[in-house]
Amino acid sequence: MKYFKKLLGDRIYLSPRNTEDYEIFTEWLNDFETTDYIGKSGNLISLEGEKEFLEKNNSPIATFAIVTLDHDKMIGTVSLENVDFINRTATLGIFIGDKDYRSKGYGTEAIKLILEYGFKYMNLNNIKLDLMSFNERALKCYKKCGFKEYGRRRKCKFVNGKYYDSISMDILAEEFEGDYIRNKKQ
Repeated sequence: MKYFKKLLGDRIYLSPRNTEDYEIFTEWLNDFETTDYIGKSGNLISLEGEKEFLEKNNSPIATFAIVTLDHDKMIGTVSLENVDFINRTATLGIFIGDKDYRSKGYGTEAIKLILEYGFKYMNLNNIKLDLMSFNERALKCYKKCGFKEYGRRRKCKFVNGKYYDSISMDILAEEFEGDYIRNKKQ
């Protein structure tokens, strides 16, 4: 697969997502170790369905594949969704689908890259996200990236026979610190 270095980091780069990656996404989105954490375990994802989804939902605004610099291997996806240019808001979506790359800082790096892109290039002011209360790995990552909890909806997510809280977090442009995009004009 051909990837393009839109946002270059230290160990990864973010490339526009390819529809041709539908087989990898189908594999990831039928794995409970991935879907339990993103609230999609109740969905059955077929090859045809995922290909159609990628064709219709490859936003040219901010939908990226997360690709390793050393091997050009796609390991996940990150995006800014529901972009509202009037209110300057968006919602962050991310998952690391390749199990070998979880809990190693790749998600943190991808988030910092897309936050810088969202705040410094798209002129966003507020980026939010939601996660389930049992997802301690993600909560730690989001806090490290500067997100703050602003609310919690109690027992509203049903996963594996149990109800969990949904935690809402956001970050403002004025709270974002750092320069992470290595291929930008300095």
